[in-house]
Amino acid sequence: MKITWFGHSAFRLDFADKVVLIDPFFTGNPAFEGSRDKAAEGVTHILVTHGHSDHVGDTLDIAKATGATVVTNFDLCMYLVSQGLENFAPMGTGGTMDQGGFTTTLVRADHSSGFVEMGVNYPLGSANGIIVKAPGEPTVYHMGDTDIFGDMGLIAEIHQPDVAMVPIGDRFTMGPEVAALAVERYFKLKAAIPCHYGSFPMVLPNADRFVSALDGKGTQVVVPHKTVGLRI
Repeated sequence: MKITWFGHSAFRLDFADKVVLIDPFFTGNPAFEGSRDKAAEGVTHILVTHGHSDHVGDTLDIAKATGATVVTNFDLCMYLVSQGLENFAPMGTGGTMDQGGFTTTLVRADHSSGFVEMGVNYPLGSANGIIVKAPGEPTVYHMGDTDIFGDMGLIAEIHQPDVAMVPIGDRFTMGPEVAALAVERYFKLKAAIPCHYGSFPMVLPNADRFVSALDGKGTQVVVPHKTVGLRI
């Protein structure tokens, strides 16, 4: 599997004949380098953890242009359908769905979901993490935006992820030391990939404290350069 990070929480997974984008926030993402069209080339599926604009990002435009199937919680999915989305696979927390060659599972995340327009808040279902499993590939866990919570232990027991994208930026998610505690206490990962930092001034500028907090703890921390694919 090739994993590419585009800054903030946006990732691309390439495996078998699948191209999966997760939280494809390109337009307006200060950390994104390169072309949105190139980043989305060949995309078959788009997975969205929750309804905030820095995670929904370019989902609708990319889906309309490519015909990719969008996988997310039911409420957000139906909102996107009202905006013209045609190919979609709504889910709920705890559910698993066969996407044709891989499965997705929505798991708990401690966060909110929705957007504000003209002073009105529009809730868009649950905030989630997403588990991706494919035959012969590492199991991937994108935590979405979240704090640490004890049921991460159950997620680890049930899904046994090999790779996790871990939000570390603080203020809106776990900070780096708490994120490191979550990784150390609950998971046995081949690689922990920090995300949700280095984009906006309100989040941490780098992953140094996360790397330091996991130093010597037995977990490989991978801080990929944006747009350079990492093979797991």
